[in-house]
Amino acid sequence: MYITLIWLPLLGSLVSGFGGRWLGRYGANIFSTTCVISSLILSLLIFYEIGLCGVTCQLSLASWINVGSLSVKWGFMFDSVTAVMLVVITSISSLVHLYSISYMETDPHCPRFMAYLEIFTFFMLILVTADNVLQMFLGWEGVGLASYLLINFWFTRLAANQSAIKALIVNRVGDFGLSLAIFTIFYVFSSVEYSTIFSIVPFFQYYYFSFLNFKINSITAIGLLLFVGAVGKSAQLGLHTWLPDAMEGPTPVSALIHAATMVTAGVFLIIRFSPLIEYSFFVLRTLIIFGAMTAIFGAMTGAFQNDLKRVIAYSTCSQLGYMIFACGLSCYNVSMFHLTNHAFFKALLFLSAGSIIHAVSDEQDMRKMGSLIKILPLSYSVILIGSLALTGFPFLTGFFSKDFILEIAQVSSYSNLNNNFSGLACWLGSLAVFFTAFYSFRLLYLTFINNCNVSRVKISLIHESNLLMLIPLIILALGSIFIGYLCKDFFIGPGTNFWGVSIFNLPSYTNQIEAEYLPVKIKWLPFFLSTLGIILAIFLNISIYRWYKNVQYYNFLTFLISKKWYWDSLYGKFLIRPILNFGYSVSFKNLDRGFIEIIGPYGLMKIIPSWAGMLKKIQTGQITHYLFFTVLGLCFFSIVLFLTSANHLFISVPFILYSVLLFFI
Repeated sequence: MYITLIWLPLLGSLVSGFGGRWLGRYGANIFSTTCVISSLILSLLIFYEIGLCGVTCQLSLASWINVGSLSVKWGFMFDSVTAVMLVVITSISSLVHLYSISYMETDPHCPRFMAYLEIFTFFMLILVTADNVLQMFLGWEGVGLASYLLINFWFTRLAANQSAIKALIVNRVGDFGLSLAIFTIFYVFSSVEYSTIFSIVPFFQYYYFSFLNFKINSITAIGLLLFVGAVGKSAQLGLHTWLPDAMEGPTPVSALIHAATMVTAGVFLIIRFSPLIEYSFFVLRTLIIFGAMTAIFGAMTGAFQNDLKRVIAYSTCSQLGYMIFACGLSCYNVSMFHLTNHAFFKALLFLSAGSIIHAVSDEQDMRKMGSLIKILPLSYSVILIGSLALTGFPFLTGFFSKDFILEIAQVSSYSNLNNNFSGLACWLGSLAVFFTAFYSFRLLYLTFINNCNVSRVKISLIHESNLLMLIPLIILALGSIFIGYLCKDFFIGPGTNFWGVSIFNLPSYTNQIEAEYLPVKIKWLPFFLSTLGIILAIFLNISIYRWYKNVQYYNFLTFLISKKWYWDSLYGKFLIRPILNFGYSVSFKNLDRGFIEIIGPYGLMKIIPSWAGMLKKIQTGQITHYLFFTVLGLCFFSIVLFLTSANHLFISVPFILYSVLLFFI
């Protein structure tokens, strides 16, 4: 059951990809969807056995690498964290597959698309089930490759090419940090297996190694390098630029990559290495700072975007910031809870956006929509549920996890360990709640309630999606309503032993019990901020926008934020352009076409004819010249024999052979 769960998506990918020509579109769709739904059923059985029955399963199949002291096996570890991730990945992937059958029905390359979805799911399962760092890195790189193929699925579009290359290159920065972390882990612990590493971490808490004449704590160095990998994959501030541009792929790709799978791989990495990160206070503070800044940055930027999918993409960036700074507060179980909840309502938002885009003839600009509430009532209903869950409306899915993260940040701000950083995270996270409500209801207003800006030709074609696209939306809507309530006691309830030993917390960092006793007015603060954001979105879009349009400061701020804080421009001007200029002026012109060609093919082409001319002059045909070279060889041979002695016997033989050869020549 455990291994079958992993190999079914690979089987579906191979059959759909290589046999799609013979199976046809419907055959490939049915086979691939059946494989991933079968994986979902198996993952639910594993969740019951591992999570509810409290069993941990570890399988070792075969030897993979044996080099010196490095011994790596193909092994799989199934604990509570893995079980939850398996349910999230396979459920979202199954719904995306079902949704894609109708969404991609007019695309001639639908079997290839389904094969890419399957291979993405397979590598994600490899990532979360690995019992060692190298096997996890295999899945890590696999999902990066699959995301490139999915984003660049419509490869004839220049924007899709650029976005896929950007996603691949930006993620390579994080992948390089993760690869350095793997090297450092093996250098320090002499092993790459989780069980070995986590069991001996406390003994290396005060272990230092020297680098460039600096003493660096080993646990801190490993934690920072792991965080660099998480920054790239989970689109934290600095390496976030690939996430909004990845919207160039089909909408099911956006739902699969940005909802539950690829972007959560970095959060999963941090949670998996909680036994190591807990022993580095510096890494925890770094997680708090970057997570809080990413949360407010994504929320503010999303509030001024006009592309429907980009608004939801920046929302994903913001929610990932919540997960990261929850890990910085040592609340890995709360971060995992928010990851699970976020998967359902964010997949709902993306697939609902795909339904809207599909209905309005592939238009994504919200300013060119409006008044769709009467034409698309079901799409409006489900996207309203997703938006309310995203804003943390009471008793919906997002309310149980996001508000609890802010409560823990508020409690941690009173402690003596990280009060300044926790207070900063609390304020930035609360401000992000306000902007989240603002852009969520701005999206609803511009898309469904605003005056109609759709052309008459497109209005006549607008219709609700068919049943294959609506069934996943309805299931995700139900999940966005009930999952948080149903799983709260399992994941973050007081005294729950659901996580067992899969998540480690030092007792001095635990503040979840204190968060239950916060004053009621503090607990309701996110709700009041969400309400304020909703009211502001309504007023700005209905009546009083004209009061602000002539205010210079407001115009400057909106211009700055709408340009995404100029991250792409700064990268292009100060990083990418100098590298390209160096590559052309120095590397290409001076090194490649200059030095390398001179000593390489171009130089040999010039030298060989000159050498041939010199050797040709020796062959004169006169006997006196040949006698001269013969006598010269004999003299050289005699000198070598004279210099040869017993102490230099090891060098005499080659000289003798060379002299004899020269004599006969």
